[in-house]
This record gives sequence, C-alpha cells and structure tokens, in this order.
Amino acid sequence: MNNKDDSNGFSRRRFLKLAGGGAAFAAASGLVPTPLRRILPVSEALAAASPFPTDADLFWAGTDGWISLPTSPAIGFYHPDSAAPPPFTTYIFGFRNITRHSKDLTNSATLINKQKMKAQASAPLFWLDEYDPVTNPKDFKMDLTNLGMQQRPDLFDSHTIHWHGFRNVIPLFDGEPTGSIGVPPGGKWFRYIFRPRDPGTYMYHCHVEDVEHVHMGMTGLVFVRPKQNGNMALYPSGKYAYNDGNGSTGYDREFALLLTEVWAEAHWDDAHIQLPDWTDYRADFGLINGRTYPDTLAPNSPYKISTSTHAVDYNIDANGDLPNTGNLQYQPLSSLVECNAGERVLLRLVNLGFREAAMTLEGGRVRVVGKDATPMRGRDGTDTSYETSTLQFGAGESIDAIFTAPNVTSVTTFVLYNRNFEHANNLAGGFGGQRTEIRVYPPGTNAAQQVPNQTSQDTTVA
Repeated sequence: MNNKDDSNGFSRRRFLKLAGGGAAFAAASGLVPTPLRRILPVSEALAAASPFPTDADLFWAGTDGWISLPTSPAIGFYHPDSAAPPPFTTYIFGFRNITRHSKDLTNSATLINKQKMKAQASAPLFWLDEYDPVTNPKDFKMDLTNLGMQQRPDLFDSHTIHWHGFRNVIPLFDGEPTGSIGVPPGGKWFRYIFRPRDPGTYMYHCHVEDVEHVHMGMTGLVFVRPKQNGNMALYPSGKYAYNDGNGSTGYDREFALLLTEVWAEAHWDDAHIQLPDWTDYRADFGLINGRTYPDTLAPNSPYKISTSTHAVDYNIDANGDLPNTGNLQYQPLSSLVECNAGERVLLRLVNLGFREAAMTLEGGRVRVVGKDATPMRGRDGTDTSYETSTLQFGAGESIDAIFTAPNVTSVTTFVLYNRNFEHANNLAGGFGGQRTEIRVYPPGTNAAQQVPNQTSQDTTVA
C-alpha cells in the first residue's frame, strides 16, 4: 500500500492520525514541468471557456459519488449508509468519462465541474487498437484530471491511472506515483501516451493510496484489439482476441466482465471521516461491472453508438450527467451476455477484488485462449488453450475465454457465477453477488454487436 501523496510528500493518512480526522485543505503546488500538464487555479479552471485540451482520444476525471447495493439485510449501521441520498446506499471513489465535455468549447468548464459527486462503478470500460506503423501509426492519448472529493473535501489525494499488465510502459506513463506523476485536485491534468502493442485484456486503476482507491472503486477494464482484426479469411466476423494466424481466437460478440468487491465498513468509514483498518477486511458484496445480481442482468444505460469509438459514450443529459436510470444511474454497464446459436462469444474477465475468483458456467464450457493478455500458445507454437467449466484466477489477473453457443431452437440460459460462496451471495446473507447469465437465442435472433457488452435490451442512439 502506498501512503504518500506525491504532490507534496506528506501522507494524508498520517495527517488524519495526527489531527484526529480534522478536515484539511491543501492547494497542491505545480511540481511538474508545464509541458507535461497544464496548471490552473480552480477559479480559472471554472471560468475559462476551455481550460482543458480537446485533442485527446479519451479524457477521464477522478471524483467521488454514490451507488446502489442491496439494502437487505442491513450491515450494522454501515449499510445502507445514512448519508447516502436515495436511492443510493454506498459511497465510492471513481472516474467519469468527460471526453465529450472537454471537446465542447462553449461550456466545457461548467459541465466538467458538474461531474463532481458523479463517479461511476466500475470505472469506464475502454478499448484500443494495436499499434502498427503501417495500418495504425497513431499514438493513443488519454488525459486525466482530478475534480476532488465533494463528500470529503479534506482528502487532497492525487490520482493516477496505472496500466496494470501493460508491457514496456515507461515510468512517466505507468501511473505508479513514486516513479510517475499524480494529478492533484484543482484544475490540473496529465496526458498518458501509449503505443499499445500487445493484444489482450488488461485492467487499470489509481495507484495512489492504492489499496483504498482500488477498493473504493477506481478500477476499470481495458483491452487491446489485434491488428489481425478485419481479416475475414480466418473467421467470418473478422474479429479476434489475438493475432492467432489461424482464426482460433475468432469471435462474433464480446463481453467485458470486471469483478470487484465492497467492504461496507470501509466505504462507510471514508464517507464519515473515519480510518479503515484493512487487516479487518471482509468483502460484504461481490460485484460484476459494479453491480450485484440480479442488477447484473439489467440493460446498459442508454448510449450513442456513433461516438462509442474507444469507450461507451452514454447518452448524457443536459447537465452532462449519466442517464437517469434510477438506482443504477452510476452503475451503467450490464453483465448480461446474449448471443445466437452457433456463435462464438469472447468473455473478457478481470479480477480487481482482493479475493480469488472461480467463475463457473453451469451446464456449459468455455475455451481459455488467453491469460494476462498472453495467448495460450507455447514458444514453439503449441496450442495450450483448454476447455473448462470453471475459470479460476486471482487478484490482478485476467482471462480471455470463448464460449461457443450450442444449437438451440428456443431461448436457453446458462448461469455464470462465482462458486466462492462469499461472492455468489452477499456476505451478510442477502441475495445477490457475482452472478449473471448467458442467454442463447435461435439463429439470427440478435443483430450484430456494434459495441462491447451490447444486448438486445439496450436503448441506443445512432
């Protein structure tokens, strides 16, 4: 666990211990050369017409917010949190996708400021295309700003994006705060630049106060698509998990599933200026894409297909907020898997909880074609992929698995769940946990998928 705030070298955890939890405000000084990030006072950032750059592929903002988890049974006075505005129950830290706001030159500052207290769980899913000097000679640029915490203005933590598992990332862009740059609150931003070269499924998270920030919700899933994509000679869809050369990782639909956990006491502590003791850790809730079952089966929040080029672009409202979908407003990503008979479905699974996972497909099997963004193939080219009904992987690991839908004449449902009982059901005894469904429809029922995790239940805008 990293307890240092890289913006001033002073641990806010030590400060809370010394000051007895008193509130403290700190204006972070600009210690980074201005070519690497623009430094603006908060007042200027809010007043300027366009304080942020507009040429990034994606732009994330770190902040806090509230989400909704099952209210029954209650967990002492920790859950539901009495400070949570209905219909929400649980305090989180997180990220928001503000790419569209940063490109709006007329009111970007106003819209970006309104994202405070609107963090989403899990962090936004995004994807990249493999760099190639001929077919894709473009660096990927991602900006990060830090809006600060509205519920906890005394927390002056910086934020970073650590690209967990990315190979050959130079320290400057790695997001580990002792070797790279953290973004303090107050109108600053930092640009990450990559040439993604290794296809597969990865994860990202804030690496400042990493145990706390990861658990509180600053975690997301990212994947790299191979340059082999588009070659329909190997597989009809032209979509692949890896550069396999023979179509063995070809698929028709893809679904990203991020496993995380919530320890209710820690979330309550952060909302009420208390200090969690992580040695007492117990995961009360197991989540997939920020939701517990049966909410995992609810549709994705409405989104715009035409602008979902690197990330799902939700159909935000006039205030720049996520669509109002009731208690799931800030948990927009569904975990429901749909496909047609005979199709191949790529499941991209990531575990960013602190416990091991054992995701079991009841009544079905999958073929593991990649692990930790590495194809299942030996140095001599030997195929080491394998079939299984249970995917076992630990914290910080990812798996790429292909489910081949059986031939059916009516809708057939397979249950995908974590056989670890503490994660299949809420630890307090309630119904829920890491559980979703794969629904197989007769041939030709569902139209081709246009964005990851898209299902027939979704509301889309062209």
